[in-house]
Amino acid sequence: MAVPVVAAVLLLVTSWQVAADGPLLGVDRAVRRAVHTARRDAPSAPADRLGHLLSDLGGGAPAVPVLLLAGALAAWWWRRSRAGRWWLPLPVAASTAVLIPLLVVPAKAAFARPGPLGEPLTAGQWGWYPSGHTATAAISYGVAALLLARVTGPRVGRWLAAGAVLLPLGVGAGLVWSDFHWLLDVVASWCLAVLTLWALDRWLPRPGAGRGQASGSSLR
Repeated sequence: MAVPVVAAVLLLVTSWQVAADGPLLGVDRAVRRAVHTARRDAPSAPADRLGHLLSDLGGGAPAVPVLLLAGALAAWWWRRSRAGRWWLPLPVAASTAVLIPLLVVPAKAAFARPGPLGEPLTAGQWGWYPSGHTATAAISYGVAALLLARVTGPRVGRWLAAGAVLLPLGVGAGLVWSDFHWLLDVVASWCLAVLTLWALDRWLPRPGAGRGQASGSSLR
């Protein structure tokens, strides 16, 4: 229970500081200066390419197909195990793909935060807070891992969980390194993902909770 509470508090604090242009934004500026110093003192084309590659992993093109494929695979495995409501991973995956922009876009429009380059927003342009790429990566890959972990063993489940953590961390690091986002933009999206995954994990049943109609039981 501590993890979602910390995520919720951190999200509220960062949002308040972004809205009020508070002192916590100094962390953003300090991190950006440190990144610029590192890139200046030790320039590395491979590191820059890696930053862009990691950033791209948060785009909808790679993340959403992975999410939908995971939903389809989980449904297939649930059906093979004769679990009740075997089709459930399919609408969960599809709903998640729709949920992400519903969480991020209104917040971007409301906060209207300029990006690290400082260019003013144009008419109709969304802001940078929270990071859409980070949210897409953290929620899409996280839900994909959650769905697949319901039908795999504990060892595979641990690997899936590790991947679901490391990928969004890499995306966030790539965005900050490439000067695409402020650090707090990324942190806010990590917090959104934690809250979303925590709620889904509590609600989503496990195939082992019941079998098909032949056994007379159902998933809870």
